[in-house]
Amino acid sequence: MGVRVLFVGRSGGQAGLMQEAMRRRGHRVVAVDPHAVLRDSRLLTYWAWHTGALGLAGWVEGWLREAIGGGDHDVAFVDGGELLSAGAVRLLQRKAGRVALFNRDNPFVARDGRRWRTLLRALPEYDLFVTPRQSTADRAAGFGARRVLRVNFFADEAMHRPGAPTAAERARYGSPVAFVGTWFPERGPFMETLLRRGVPLKIIGQRWERAPNYAALRQAVVPGYLGPEQYAAAVRSASIAIAMLSKGNADLQTSRSSEIPAMGVALCAERTTEHVRMYDEGEEAVFWSSAAECAERCLSLLADRPRLERLAAAGRRRVLRNDNWAESTLERILTTVAADA
Repeated sequence: MGVRVLFVGRSGGQAGLMQEAMRRRGHRVVAVDPHAVLRDSRLLTYWAWHTGALGLAGWVEGWLREAIGGGDHDVAFVDGGELLSAGAVRLLQRKAGRVALFNRDNPFVARDGRRWRTLLRALPEYDLFVTPRQSTADRAAGFGARRVLRVNFFADEAMHRPGAPTAAERARYGSPVAFVGTWFPERGPFMETLLRRGVPLKIIGQRWERAPNYAALRQAVVPGYLGPEQYAAAVRSASIAIAMLSKGNADLQTSRSSEIPAMGVALCAERTTEHVRMYDEGEEAVFWSSAAECAERCLSLLADRPRLERLAAAGRRRVLRNDNWAESTLERILTTVAADA
């Protein structure tokens, strides 16, 4: 029998996919989005990100109280949590009993500046802190987390599955090799190396115009925000998709590590201890330790189409076996926080 979940997080994107995954498992989900407080204001959004929601705590808590109303809930599931003060978490406990915080980023490192200031102060109030990163899990107790659960990054059963892109999607995104993601400083030189070595590449995502070497990348960039449907279409429009990790977050895997092969596309990812445990190298995915090696792996696969197809199919089978999926992962989180009651 399903539980009554109060989901506190964004209304779309990955948060929206998680809400639907819970509903597919039979849970009743009521969702509230505290980011509505920011009223789509660029100024407020910038302020919240760069100050850690300084001065917004009372406003968010009052908004939550009104948005939640008097409904009954068995558990609250917070996604992200950067806007929720300790008082807001205690409010959720009064409304829903136990409260789990799922954060896919790394609030204990410096990459995002002061974005997580409010979260870090509220962390000791949560009943369960959930992270898809072992290094984050290892540090959580030192920041006051009561209980920590480490999970893997996961793909979504409904969204990340094989499928043919439409003609329009293929015209926009189609390429033998794709990187779908946001610009970070270390990624610009990497992509330039691939292009200079002849990799037929499209770079699809936001903020690439900020790259110092953008002139060398411009012809390969397809700019703009990608929602879940556009992201899936962009990956499916490639034969090989590159997964890059966030150095600032100290990642050893990412959601793309499962999403790309789940969609039947060959995964080309950085060689890490976690990636080599997830896939048999050369059979289910290809790995690299440098841009030059990444280029060599891509060009070698493209020159051997039967091997490329075998590897993509084997990667899909391994994802199914690994069980890094939204429904099973979220079920584990809900069961764990409820068992703590």
